[in-house]
Amino acid sequence: MHISLTPQLESRIKEKVNSGLYNNSSEVVREALRFMEENQDLIQQMKLNHLRQAVAAGAAQAERGEFSQRSVQDIIAQSNHTS
Repeated sequence: MHISLTPQLESRIKEKVNSGLYNNSSEVVREALRFMEENQDLIQQMKLNHLRQAVAAGAAQAERGEFSQRSVQDIIAQSNHTS
């Protein structure tokens, strides 16, 4: 399997390996996937809380008459990249 990572993620994986806690990058990725599976409910709750905060901020902006020219798809795409 081949995966593409951002330079920042590659750097973080290398830092974990260089720390001595992991023997190689595969161990880091496996550990991250195990964490995600074990903490799926927590991760979903964190994402939901983040979304609620963003919606509340948007509602407050709308009440002040501040509107974005971005499409819903653009906003969702940006949100997915920051999650």
